[in-house]
Amino acid sequence: MKAQVGDSLVAESNRVDKTPRQGQIVEVRGEDGGPPYVVKWSDGHEGLVYPGADAHVVPAQH
Repeated sequence: MKAQVGDSLVAESNRVDKTPRQGQIVEVRGEDGGPPYVVKWSDGHEGLVYPGADAHVVPAQH
């Protein structure tokens, strides 16, 4: 997984009644765009994320 600042991270839910969690990548701490990422989630919470297999990056429209 590779990302840039401004891309979105989407973490899918493993439950049918839950919606995916989406946030904006505000910092990339890994080498060559790899994780971990600092993500500002849509609820305003910000945290360090090591994305799992259920997550994917959506490139920003540059």
